[in-house]
Amino acid sequence: MDKKSELCLQIKIVIDYIENNYQSEMKQGVISTILSRYKNALQILKDDKNKDQLNIAGGVMAYLDSYSDYENPLLKEMHQAEELAEKL
Repeated sequence: MDKKSELCLQIKIVIDYIENNYQSEMKQGVISTILSRYKNALQILKDDKNKDQLNIAGGVMAYLDSYSDYENPLLKEMHQAEELAEKL
């Protein structure tokens, strides 16, 4: 699997996790911002736009600033996506 496909898959994992576990928080606040950024990133990748437009870096820190839930599996998935985006 190439790096772009791997990143797309990882972004989908994050989006699915948020949509399945944060339904009440998806419309406002940090979860809304993170979800919006990940959806935009996925669209950028699908449309073969400039990878410099990806804006998912810092999502882990933004989440921790709001929730302080260091054991949440979402953090691992977001961290993995951020690392893949850096390598793209």
